[in-house]
Amino acid sequence: MHASTTSAPPILQARDVSKFFGAITALRGVNLQLMPGEVLGVVGDNGAGKSTLMKVLSGLFAPSEGEIVFEGRTIQMQSPRDSRRIGIEMVYQDLALAGNMPIHENIFLGREVQKPLLGLPLLNKKAQREMAQEHLNRLKIHVKSVDQNVEDLSGGQRQAVAIARATAFDAKVVIMDEPTAALAIKEVGKVLDLIHILKEQKVAVIIISHRMDDIFYACDRVMALYQGTNFAESSIANTSRNEVIGWIMGTKGNTTALAHDGMVQ
Repeated sequence: MHASTTSAPPILQARDVSKFFGAITALRGVNLQLMPGEVLGVVGDNGAGKSTLMKVLSGLFAPSEGEIVFEGRTIQMQSPRDSRRIGIEMVYQDLALAGNMPIHENIFLGREVQKPLLGLPLLNKKAQREMAQEHLNRLKIHVKSVDQNVEDLSGGQRQAVAIARATAFDAKVVIMDEPTAALAIKEVGKVLDLIHILKEQKVAVIIISHRMDDIFYACDRVMALYQGTNFAESSIANTSRNEVIGWIMGTKGNTTALAHDGMVQ
């Protein structure tokens, strides 16, 4: 399950990334490396900088210092639209789905399938429904109908639709913020299995999670942030739940990490 991906160059890197908000340091010299088709878990306590780092990687924030490298090239992103254009998608914790709209319209929201009519673009709902169903089938996501409104779905199904939307346009990297936090236990496994399917399809995934079960089931590697900077990382095979929990608390073995002043998430 945890195949090595070290032969290929990284698809995404953060190099010495810092982020300042006025006098507040949210990130200090953070490095992150993601391999093609790898699932990377990012852990850390509240205020460790996880969300800030993901917002930098997805184009919502520009780094104050350092650089983001995608497929070997330094990239400048002005907005999440720029990150989506190159193949980096973010699935936020609140999902940002339109509950009163059907599944297929959510998947293609802002990128609707169109056909020309008298030289004008016209929504092609038939093709959009078919493409949405094919995409859900590819990801082994089961719903009654792509015409179901999202508000009628379970929490796990909504999370699956959000992931389907993020991967409908050839995403190469998908960043997920606490993808199972609000789910019933029986639905957690389905979302984690969906992450395995993305991995099989060579999509690289970053998961922010407080749930050790998620990290150890779905991830190849785990990295911990502590007070805005790198603290520790390891392949899943070479660490344990207790060790990773220690990293979150700022301890390696018997060594307690030195606290830095002025850090926020």
